[in-house]
Amino acid sequence: MNPILIGKGVTSQPPRDVVLLPKYGNRHGLVAGATGTGKTVTLMTLAEGFSRIGVPVFLADVKGDVAGLAMAGTPSEKLQARIAQLGMTDYRNEASPVVFWDLWGKAGHPVRTTISELGPTLLGRILELNDTQAGVLDILFKLADDRGLLLLDLADLRALLGLLTEERQAISTTYGLVSAPSIAAIQRALLRLEQDGADQFFGEPALELADLMRTTPDGRGVINILAADQLILKPRLYSSFLLWLLSELFETLPEMGDLDKPKLVFVFDEAHLLFDDIPPALRQRIEQVVRLIRSKGVGVYFCSQFPDDVPTEILGQLGNRIQHALRAYTPRDQKAVKTAAETFVSNPNLDVAQTIGQLGVGEALVSTLQDNGVPMPVEKTLIAPPRCRMGAISDAERAQVRANSPVGMKYDTRIDRESAAERLARKTEARAAPTTPTATPTPSGTASDTGFGQVVKDALLGTGRRQGVLEAMAKQTARTIGSQVGRQILRGLLGGILGGKR
Repeated sequence: MNPILIGKGVTSQPPRDVVLLPKYGNRHGLVAGATGTGKTVTLMTLAEGFSRIGVPVFLADVKGDVAGLAMAGTPSEKLQARIAQLGMTDYRNEASPVVFWDLWGKAGHPVRTTISELGPTLLGRILELNDTQAGVLDILFKLADDRGLLLLDLADLRALLGLLTEERQAISTTYGLVSAPSIAAIQRALLRLEQDGADQFFGEPALELADLMRTTPDGRGVINILAADQLILKPRLYSSFLLWLLSELFETLPEMGDLDKPKLVFVFDEAHLLFDDIPPALRQRIEQVVRLIRSKGVGVYFCSQFPDDVPTEILGQLGNRIQHALRAYTPRDQKAVKTAAETFVSNPNLDVAQTIGQLGVGEALVSTLQDNGVPMPVEKTLIAPPRCRMGAISDAERAQVRANSPVGMKYDTRIDRESAAERLARKTEARAAPTTPTATPTPSGTASDTGFGQVVKDALLGTGRRQGVLEAMAKQTARTIGSQVGRQILRGLLGGILGGKR
């Protein structure tokens, strides 16, 4: 398996190629650096490299320029100079196989999941609920499970909240206290989510993970690009969606052990959003997923400005490191530079802390896992350019790529099957429907049409002014049951039903 070229190391003499070995691609990685130092180009180079060896990639396009992977690049003097400097003899401009995705379905195929699949923990994070309100959401999901109600979209969740309001006292007795203010807070949060257009994310057909792990007939891995330029404006939704997707991969994929190359590479751009204000339990869950998902063939690559944006427990799991320039203008920056320097394997020919502040655009400090999983000493590296377009694409080009997508027929049309909202609506209609007795038609020519028949009817059923024979008998029977003999008969019947003795 050919290694993935990251760039040319210039610290050692003579300069040597700095590569990422495919069999260690699932040992995760970090791409860090200040804004404008070339992180996005590095991510595109990595994505192309994995795609060429048949590894599918999923990454978010926060600024809109990652979409350039779908188009071949254009030769230029600057590009040719970098290629000659790196000694790349097999370089050629080419596009990569790309599928565009979008939670809103505008810049790519719609990405959907159901309320049930997302679960109460991540949904509570998206809705920004406090602990008490999140507890009510837990009760809501348990109630849906116990009553066999499907939670597919926000309409189902809203209908179940209505049921919770109607039966609040009974449900509080069984499941735990549910307060009206908590229900109202969840309803308001749902309204805000719907106004933001995020209701498009919930529903069917739900995303199947197999569609993110496609390869082309010639063996190249498909690069899945999530349009996130608008999604990033809602950080909780963005981070929760990517975390849900990562958790689904962890729970769904089988154990595979050590492979020659990953089954999927998952890139988490703007990683600091994942860990901002995160509950301890959820943070522990992320740490567990990152530690164990390696054995399922998935490599996770975090991208952020500072290396300490990623918690220490997770940072220790990232074997492949690419550090672009950091400017130590503030105490926060100085601390980040020190952290970055301490996380690399030292190189006697390189002052890491000093070099980080002197790196130019397209340069980085790189350390990857080599033979036997041993990290190489940090190397100052000229990053190899990607073969695609380094910039955004037009709407027409995006539409053309989307039209040729192998999954468009599957996801572009929404499906709305029967779920909790429809079932609860039918029950409400049934309760509200009037119960009018059906009159029994009387055959013509019978005694009821005659005067004598009316007299008999009045005698039996009575009139508005006097009671009839049947009414008198009913009252006498009631008095009899109330007597001593009647009470003895009633006890005998109940005793037989409940297994008692007379």
